[in-house]
Amino acid sequence: MMRVEAVIFASVEPVRRETLAHVVGENCSIDLIIDDLREELRNRPYDIVSVAGGWQHRTRSAYGPFIRALDAPTRSASSTLAEHEAAVLVAVGYFQPVTRGDLSKIFGKEISRDTIANLRADGFLAPGPRSPTPGAPYTYVTTKHFLSAFGFETLRDLPDIEALEDAGLLSRNAPVDVATDLTAIGAEEEE
Repeated sequence: MMRVEAVIFASVEPVRRETLAHVVGENCSIDLIIDDLREELRNRPYDIVSVAGGWQHRTRSAYGPFIRALDAPTRSASSTLAEHEAAVLVAVGYFQPVTRGDLSKIFGKEISRDTIANLRADGFLAPGPRSPTPGAPYTYVTTKHFLSAFGFETLRDLPDIEALEDAGLLSRNAPVDVATDLTAIGAEEEE
């Protein structure tokens, strides 16, 4: 159990089941070990969470304000996103694979190459398959880093679009202030 915790603690990326099985042996139940570790960490300020196809140590959300107040570098690999970058990332998450032209249609204005380049450089986006439309433009998809940074196991964990529309947080017919909507979505998920 301590070997599993040590490997997860030391890794900056989520640790996959296969890696943990190699550490403790194929005959050990990884799920039971993780359950035991989570029970031991129950009263600690951090936990082991399942994200992006593996496990990772994460600080509990209740301690986030104290960590942010330090204004000191953390082990977090995710960078701070500008509001428009977050909005583009949300759109790619829901509509991938998506071209830059598709994103421009979604937002009603051109999405710059620099925005896409920044999201790719930060590891949130990767190139997808070429679009079957004339000119075969590049498409973009989210990465495992995207899943990890936002605490998702898979893309199926994204909030349902219809539920967001029903809650009044999104409208397919009107421009949306995505930054405000993301804040509201985050507040709902913590409840």
